[in-house]
Amino acid sequence: MTTSHFHDATNTDNRIRPEALSSVSETMLMTLYMHALESRRPDALIRDPYAERLVGQIDYDFSHFKIDDDDQAGACVRLRQFDRFVRTFLDVHPDGVVVHIGCGLDTRFDRVDNGQVMWYDLDMPPVIELRRQLLAETARYTMIASSALDLAWLDLVRTQNNRPFFFVAEGVFMYFTNAEMQRLVLALHERFPGAELVFDVCSPLIVGIQNLKLKLMKADFRMRWSLHHYDALEQWAPGIRLLEPWYYVDIQESIPRLQRIKTLFRLFPPLGKGMVLLHYVLDSPT
Repeated sequence: MTTSHFHDATNTDNRIRPEALSSVSETMLMTLYMHALESRRPDALIRDPYAERLVGQIDYDFSHFKIDDDDQAGACVRLRQFDRFVRTFLDVHPDGVVVHIGCGLDTRFDRVDNGQVMWYDLDMPPVIELRRQLLAETARYTMIASSALDLAWLDLVRTQNNRPFFFVAEGVFMYFTNAEMQRLVLALHERFPGAELVFDVCSPLIVGIQNLKLKLMKADFRMRWSLHHYDALEQWAPGIRLLEPWYYVDIQESIPRLQRIKTLFRLFPPLGKGMVLLHYVLDSPT
């Protein structure tokens, strides 16, 4: 990663003004802020100096976010595990292609860049418009302004189809419908045989709980997709295989900040197994 990837923010006049953020979800800004706050802690679960830098580039009062420490720890553990999945893929395929679906303001490319990966960040046009004010594209880093459900973007990344592909979606797919998910996954399966896909999903119980919270918060969106059985995608087409589920109860470290979360999940298994990261391979269609 070179510093040219970031636009200059040394002059406060270069900071992105609030009016440029009008069409961007505050949830995305809060997630970025959580990553930056976590990175500054002496007991940080993640180190994300790139998130810290982006927060400094945005002229926005982040302090009004009321962030619960357990929520922050949980979000950062999730981010860390997604990063580990990507790094494992790049260990095997150092010149592979990674597509980050619904990237928001995440700085995953900078955290895991090995100097060879070809990277695509995909999100809705207002999000990518903001990213382009903050970050510069390079020969190996490209931004795509598109809904994940507008499958025309698949043709843009297929130009690299001589390389192995890895698709990652964090905090995205639960807002799609089951029909939308099937259409997207089957398109990836057809056009990128052998690609890997990592995403997070919840059980119907957790989706119900989260949607109640969203209703109480008067949020204008809800979670729509859940899975009773985490290997369910194997039934969508021959060759789709679940390689590995990862649960929060799989956390091995004895970190005091995580003890409450680990204890809760251990005492109530439906909660502990109700949120999962799934690692699939999309094998050759038959």
